Amino acid sequence: MPIDYLKRILTSRVYDVARETELGHAPSLSRRTGCTVLLKREDEQPVFSFKLRGAYNRMARLTPEELARGVIAASAGNHAQGVALSAARLGCTAVIVMPVTTPSVKIDAVRAFGGAAVEIVLAGESYSDAKAHADALAVERGLVFVHPFDDPDVIAGQGTIGMEILRQHPRPIRAIFAAIGGGGLVSGIAAYVKAVRPEIRVIGVQTHDSDAMARSLEAGRRVALKDVGLFSDGTAVKQVGKETFRLCRELVDEVVRVDADAVCAAIKDVFEDTRSILEPAGALAVAGMKAWAAREGVRGETLVAVACGANMNFDRLRFVAERAEVGEAREAVFAVTIPEERGSFRRFCAVLQGHSITEFNYRIGDTDAAHLFVGIQIRDRGDSAAIASALRGEGFATLDLGDDELAKQHLRHMIGGRSARADDELLYRFEFPERPGALMRFLSAMSPNWNISLFHYRNEGADYGRILVGIQVPPKEMKAFRGFLGTLGYPHRDESANPAYRLFLRG
Repeated sequence: MPIDYLKRILTSRVYDVARETELGHAPSLSRRTGCTVLLKREDEQPVFSFKLRGAYNRMARLTPEELARGVIAASAGNHAQGVALSAARLGCTAVIVMPVTTPSVKIDAVRAFGGAAVEIVLAGESYSDAKAHADALAVERGLVFVHPFDDPDVIAGQGTIGMEILRQHPRPIRAIFAAIGGGGLVSGIAAYVKAVRPEIRVIGVQTHDSDAMARSLEAGRRVALKDVGLFSDGTAVKQVGKETFRLCRELVDEVVRVDADAVCAAIKDVFEDTRSILEPAGALAVAGMKAWAAREGVRGETLVAVACGANMNFDRLRFVAERAEVGEAREAVFAVTIPEERGSFRRFCAVLQGHSITEFNYRIGDTDAAHLFVGIQIRDRGDSAAIASALRGEGFATLDLGDDELAKQHLRHMIGGRSARADDELLYRFEFPERPGALMRFLSAMSPNWNISLFHYRNEGADYGRILVGIQVPPKEMKAFRGFLGTLGYPHRDESANPAYRLFLRG
């Protein structure tokens, strides 16, 4: 007999622990997409994730005998928190198997929600690895397995999100976007939406490196990935469920793939609209919505994105901040080669007059050419091509690094090293107000006789920019150099004797 998901969703017991979350307007995202963007704020659940709905609905339907045996779950973190809180509420014990890659914020939260009743076991590098270990423990200890996605009661619990969306916004909706890991969230939403308002498109979103559902739908069968990307750890699933695959194949209209840069940009977008910070999996729906809206060229439509989680490790924000501008096409990144001769650096900056420089890395090396790593603030992707064309027009060989993962992740932090050509080098840190023309003022005030041998600058969003500069000043010109420092008016500090500089950069 086919499963009646509409009845299961309508009779779900999620509201013993979960709450109906806000469907809020996102003004900045709406302006930028030309549509009315609504965010379903599942990050505001007690466990900061939608997973509580499905976990509790499944566990609340266990018999007293099953609860007495105890439960076991495998999870990348959010389902684990839902199971832990549900176990504490229902008075049973729970074993939680989590991948070793799970962020500490999620591990700590599981302990906090479950207390002494919860045992945490770390095993494997993905959900699928943890699941295999949990299956073995379930048999060994006689525990009841609470699946994170491939269970009708779990799917129905997540489906209450779709029910709430349609109740909260009875007016037309063009599409609802939801992240896909194993497929429980999007399956539950689609099961309700397609039964009640089938004209609404239900669109799943995955990262390119964890796209098991997209590949499975394309192949017409469940595909097992050999490896999965771990940035969006909440959706790092190697193989989707049998039931979720069946439902997605029948009810989900399409799956959009996005990369990590787009997810970082989406995290920033939601922060700007809500002042809340989503985890990568939590922002997937927003990233997919933006990509789909741009691809389809839609205007004036209502789009809903499920912000499904906010269990973000704080130290991951460094990566998010670094990559958000590139993901949003607000920053272009280039490798530029200029002649190694006095005045070239100033001429290069003159080409970029009118553009805000977000990052600049350079270290003197080759006798004939200087290789610069530069980030430039742009309005859209078309700007990147125009800037590259302008630089090449001035005779500067230019390589667009916007899609180069090695350069963005590693090389930008490794420009430099010792140089035998850095004679008479002085190292100074400067601060100057972040406004157009400040960098050119600095360069224009320098004597043309002084060569810049090292330069590092990164726009960090503060009112004052900080640059590190190596300047080759012969001893006989030190008086003129001190005069330059006095008239410049920018705070500065001599770092020429810094031991780290002498260890890593001094020739």
